[in-house]
Amino acid sequence: MTAPSSATPPARLMLLDTASLYFRAFFGVPDSVRSPDGQPVNAVRGLLEFITRLVHDHAPDQLVACWDADWRPQWRVDLIPTYKTHRLAAEPEVEGQEEVPDTLSPQVPVIAAVLDALGIARIGVAGYEADDVIGTLATRHPGPVDVVTGDRDLFQLVDDARGARVLYPIKGVGTLQLTTDALLVEKYGVNGSQYVDFAVLRGDPSDGLPGVVGIGEKTATKLIAQYGDLAGIQAAAADPDSKLTPAQRKRLIEGTDYLAVAPKVVTVATDVPLPAFDPTLRAEPLDPVTLDELSERWGLGTPIKRLLDTLAEAGTR
Repeated sequence: MTAPSSATPPARLMLLDTASLYFRAFFGVPDSVRSPDGQPVNAVRGLLEFITRLVHDHAPDQLVACWDADWRPQWRVDLIPTYKTHRLAAEPEVEGQEEVPDTLSPQVPVIAAVLDALGIARIGVAGYEADDVIGTLATRHPGPVDVVTGDRDLFQLVDDARGARVLYPIKGVGTLQLTTDALLVEKYGVNGSQYVDFAVLRGDPSDGLPGVVGIGEKTATKLIAQYGDLAGIQAAAADPDSKLTPAQRKRLIEGTDYLAVAPKVVTVATDVPLPAFDPTLRAEPLDPVTLDELSERWGLGTPIKRLLDTLAEAGTR
């Protein structure tokens, strides 16, 4: 009889696209939720409740709150100048400032302070978006990964073989789309490794990516199925004997300059220089004194207690 293996299974890592979640919390929790002195804390409270639910429902061993140190990196703007231009503040205090609701901006430092006091690893790297931090952590981690985001571009990280999936909020975080390769194929006709090519062809107005004129989701899926990837599609466009329609060939050739740079813009970085960090879920807060002060100052006693109870419970699993 073979002795049972004593090897410890690899840790399940959960990566939070923090800004995506606190924006969702801000718009999902009424701004009547306020601190004792009347300041809105709906985004703070909502995010803490989201994290509590995620830890309870999906049982990660490790957790990282990934941060937008640069929401619109210059290297992406240099490649596609329209990248996220519609999100620029109309009258920015500093050049390149993102447009954020007036009552959300003051809550972001509070969110950061609470996460730090709790001891939840928070990582942002200058010159990179949270997506890039997520991409680097997800591809380096040897075990299963859950990425929590409302950004479809991160579907590119889905990999059933590695156990990498995206938890995509449909309603709050109580209803999540568990995005796997199988689901992507069912929904879009492509898997995670093909999603960048699909997104480049289709474009994304929410990120200022024009796509190839006249090519929507269905045509993008069909072209990838026929020619394998973007390189194969471009080779077909250059081949007068290929089965592309004249209109498709014309549009792809006209989009050559865009197609030369868009994949680098859409593809998340996987080589971000990360600082030292500890992603382990803590059963006790890292800085209980500061956490108590923040809890009292901002009226966060209930959501912080719920999260601490859930973290303590997770530590006994």
